[in-house]
Amino acid sequence: MIDSMTLDNDRYRIFKQYQSSLAAKQLFLWGLVIAIALFTCLGTAVGVFDIPVSQICRAIAGKIFQRPSGLSPLTEHIIINIRLPRILLGLVSGCGLGIAGTVMQGVLRNPMASPYTLGISSGASFGATLAIVLNISLIPGTWGIIVNAFAGAMLCALLIIGISAGKNATPVFMILTGIALMFLFSATTTLLQYFAEDEAVKQVVFWMVGSLGTSDWMKIRVTSLVLAVTSVLIFSQSWQMNILGYGDETATSLGVPVKRIRIVTLLLSVFLTSTIVCFVGTIGFIGLVAPHICRMVIGSDNKYLIPMAGLSGGLLLAGADLLSANIISPVEIPVGIITAYMGVPLFLLIIVRKLGRGEQ
Repeated sequence: MIDSMTLDNDRYRIFKQYQSSLAAKQLFLWGLVIAIALFTCLGTAVGVFDIPVSQICRAIAGKIFQRPSGLSPLTEHIIINIRLPRILLGLVSGCGLGIAGTVMQGVLRNPMASPYTLGISSGASFGATLAIVLNISLIPGTWGIIVNAFAGAMLCALLIIGISAGKNATPVFMILTGIALMFLFSATTTLLQYFAEDEAVKQVVFWMVGSLGTSDWMKIRVTSLVLAVTSVLIFSQSWQMNILGYGDETATSLGVPVKRIRIVTLLLSVFLTSTIVCFVGTIGFIGLVAPHICRMVIGSDNKYLIPMAGLSGGLLLAGADLLSANIISPVEIPVGIITAYMGVPLFLLIIVRKLGRGEQ
């Protein structure tokens, strides 16, 4: 019979472990917040010519309180209309991709799941290519590419869910369907490029590697609104997503509507991804790497993993864009290339560490 002293010791040990875990999560959270604040200042200050942080603060204060900043019109224009929207769109987009990747990896129980590997980005590329090469778009004008990219991404997601519905939307079947559609859309996009004119090909390639160079406040407002709504809805399902991690049979026995949760959370993450991709192009590795980095630090509890993977994704994309704009200034490298160069070694490091600990 276990005496009360042993029980008290066990409770104390568990309590201390919980406190230590919670402290680590809070430390990681504040570290991300501070790093994002520093990157926001750095990204706004650094460029073809540097701008002091004091002038950045004056320009932002002047904009918020609708009063003269005392800066030259050119400096104020660069801060408010060029650099600040770019860094903010990078943070919001990276945050959305990080959250979407976390959801996909969680509900599909596959560490390779992400908006890129499931074909969502390929569907967006196909939609954008139709508008650029063939001038076939759902709406006329400059918004044609954006709307087509969104529609292409959503079409890919609906095809995955529709084809998988007959197989009870099992994770393995959905992933295989997504990979098949990724190759289908990629091949079709390449075929369209093959017959396109040189200028159209250049425009397609630039869109496919992603860029934050066309950022503006309208895009920030739209992506921020979609991020806020979808992330709240996703977070409300975090405990059910935790149970899904134990397997469909266990989740069903505990009363979790497995199929509905999987499809709803996937649709929310796809809607978020589609909104981001249609504005900034196809940016890979953020949705794949950010959840893994956070999972290594704080574990797999989606209550903490979802928001922290979002912050990590925003930080990764903002850092990548800062490098892309300044590494060989004034020439700008598309940010998607930088995220690939950053993502590959990070992902390989994660794999090596998992194998070293005997994880699958």
